[in-house]
Amino acid sequence: MSRYRGPKLRISRRLGSLPGLTTKKSKKFNRPGKDGNSVETGKKLSEYAIRLEEKQKLKYNYGLTESQLFRYIKEARRRQGVTGLILLQLLEMRLDTLCFTLGFAKTIRQARQLVNHGHITINGKVLNIPSFQCRLNDVISVRAKATSKNLISGNLKNNQRSEIPYNLKFDLDKLEATVVDYCDRNMVLLPLDELLVIEYYSRR
Repeated sequence: MSRYRGPKLRISRRLGSLPGLTTKKSKKFNRPGKDGNSVETGKKLSEYAIRLEEKQKLKYNYGLTESQLFRYIKEARRRQGVTGLILLQLLEMRLDTLCFTLGFAKTIRQARQLVNHGHITINGKVLNIPSFQCRLNDVISVRAKATSKNLISGNLKNNQRSEIPYNLKFDLDKLEATVVDYCDRNMVLLPLDELLVIEYYSRR
């Protein structure tokens, strides 16, 4: 299944705030579709539907295909620790997600485009793979070209970003960041119950 490229506000109206998908807000408040006013009519979502929506939040926020998300689930299960937290840490350590967290782009989709166009380097080498899994002590920097530096500097000025998480050490003058630790659960901007996502895939 290909990556979603349709209307973003329609997805955010159905699933709630998705900071990695879009910064825009819809003027409409009801859910899309003929059952959009199900809350008002007293219709409740089934347990399966609730788990499905939590899974869809992850998928759309991080711009993943279904097969990509399932691979992350399997990898999180394989590692020792809390599966839900490990899943989020894997997604937050993607190169495109880290560029978004640093404020290089407004959305993860825009960050993916920056990486694809060769504006970002890892440990001094240009890397154009958005899904690259960064490791501790990796250095993420902007390519030493005027066009790349001007583009990222402009994005940093326009993006209203809160403080950089403590797991990233960022040097604004050099436009360079070092991954010093894995993220904590409270650092993840996406409002999500990751345990429901694990339950959704429990039978696969």
